[in-house]
Amino acid sequence: MTDRARDVATELTGRRAVRASQLGAALFEVELADGAVVVVKAGAGAGASAAEAASLRWLAEPSGPPVPAVHGQDDDWLVMERVASGAPSVRTAEELGRGLATLHDSGAPAFGAAPPDGKADAWIGLAPMRNETRESWPDFYASQRVEPYLRRAIDQGTFDSGQARVLTEVCERLDELAGPEESPARLHGDLWSGNVHWAADGRAWLIDPAAHGGHRETDLAMLHLFGCPQLDRMVDAYQDVTPLASGWRDRIPLHQLFPLLVHTVLFGGGYARQTIAAARSAPTSS
Repeated sequence: MTDRARDVATELTGRRAVRASQLGAALFEVELADGAVVVVKAGAGAGASAAEAASLRWLAEPSGPPVPAVHGQDDDWLVMERVASGAPSVRTAEELGRGLATLHDSGAPAFGAAPPDGKADAWIGLAPMRNETRESWPDFYASQRVEPYLRRAIDQGTFDSGQARVLTEVCERLDELAGPEESPARLHGDLWSGNVHWAADGRAWLIDPAAHGGHRETDLAMLHLFGCPQLDRMVDAYQDVTPLASGWRDRIPLHQLFPLLVHTVLFGGGYARQTIAAARSAPTSS
């Protein structure tokens, strides 16, 4: 695979690649003849590379968190800027919070909108994802983010009828649970802590996006799902730019249903239990 990654880098950048090394199952570091180093990534499935490239381009807002530049892509591969690793810091986390608020505020045409040069069929990690626009966030979240993965989990035998009902009842109550209405935000879409890359340049870069128009609390809920260094300082800095609506912390489990369902479909086990617990924690009113 390293030979193929080297050839891909040459084909998609137009610059000769001289060596490649494997970083992960589908990730490679490739050195070009001019001394530049790029990252080459194999897509998870049909259209995944194009979807990620479109996401990266859409998130590349000058005042937002930095994202790797796209050097080339085809149906199966993506070539990106390599960003050297660093360590988290309070200053970097605060800068990330301010940048994320600015990115969200740059907006999207609608809830469920794909990036401008992206397609409705996209991916989140190893799972397919569909972006179809809806007039309201509750309608979008139920129809495009909860129900498709719930159906897959039921088909896989992961949830019984009683557990499935817990989730469908949440979908039925989304209008009252969602909090104050907000305009569509420009989301990273898969912002768990592993997709925050603390870089050697002293900044926090966003990687592996599944960008779409959504509710800004979803990105923040994903950061809380698995924890993130200096998260409280990041959130405080975010709110200095754009305060969050009252009760947002109570809504974190609601917004975590989407990533938890994706993990349930892919990995099952404990994620199914976490999903049901998150659904049962929904407040009785917004």
